[in-house]
Amino acid sequence: MIRTLNFDAPAWDKHEIMRYARIRDADNSFATLIDECIRESEPLLTYRLCYTVLPVNTDGSIMIGNERVVSQTIGKAIHHTSEVILFAATVGAPFDRLIARYSRVEPSKALIFQAIGAERVESLCDAFCAQMNTELSDTGKRLTRRVSPGYGDIPLDLQKEIFAVLDCPRKIGLTLDKSLLMSPSKSVTAIAGITDECEEQADKCTACDKTDCAYRK
Repeated sequence: MIRTLNFDAPAWDKHEIMRYARIRDADNSFATLIDECIRESEPLLTYRLCYTVLPVNTDGSIMIGNERVVSQTIGKAIHHTSEVILFAATVGAPFDRLIARYSRVEPSKALIFQAIGAERVESLCDAFCAQMNTELSDTGKRLTRRVSPGYGDIPLDLQKEIFAVLDCPRKIGLTLDKSLLMSPSKSVTAIAGITDECEEQADKCTACDKTDCAYRK
């Protein structure tokens, strides 16, 4: 079964927006620009997500559609789990059009809007995971960290199976082109395990193996 969820706007994190924009010590002009871009973004953003629960095979692999996925990256993230949540999230097409418009007329604003889009979709994913953890807590379970296609050894073309399984175009208006680019662009697909282990959740960047990432905290 595939569930579709609509979320209210998550709390804004301006520090994350600055990090995605690679702005280090923002002066008043940057702070004002970010506030201005947030105000312009808010009416255009939607927060939609669809997900399903899949079993983990005894060998640690996962069947996503017709694809048997064997991955060290996924295996590390879902260690000691018997089920995973597969989900897709997007903040909507109107925001993409806003970025495209400012890319032509005001690149500095386009940069901030790109960063806002990244912060918004990650905040949506965080809100979903927090909601799932609340629901799972009654059974003594929680989610592991999430991982996405293109990260580590997870093949990017797994997106095709994920989109087919979740029926993303119909459920949340999210499409995938032949180059495996998602539209709207500010969207995420991810996998997270369901575990009953009570180990402390690590910071997303601390848990990530990619230490040379430009966006690492």
